[in-house]
Amino acid sequence: QLQASGGGLVQAGGSLRLSCTASRFKFSLNAMSWYRQAPGKQRELVAGITSGGSTNYADSVKGRFTISRDNAKNTVYLQMNSLKPEDTAGYYCYCVTFGVAYWGQGTLVTVSS
Repeated sequence: QLQASGGGLVQAGGSLRLSCTASRFKFSLNAMSWYRQAPGKQRELVAGITSGGSTNYADSVKGRFTISRDNAKNTVYLQMNSLKPEDTAGYYCYCVTFGVAYWGQGTLVTVSS
């Protein structure tokens, strides 16, 4: 299971840090990802991190967002800086372990202009 937190309302240019804590599986062995879905739009990949710590980002967030993980805490983070109104969305953590996909419940990020 995945439990996400950290969303909220922030002004453009501000920062937020999202957290997603995993339970009931071996977190350190799994790649983790953050997705987002804005109203009326498809869910899209924001960032991913492998078990070895390699990262990838959507072009729209490169240089502004940073994904990281703390295996001791079974937690993956998404540090979001220089937020823009177009970053407004529900943010979901995601992983696949032993062929089973898990989604976090989502945390809402709203960026005001």
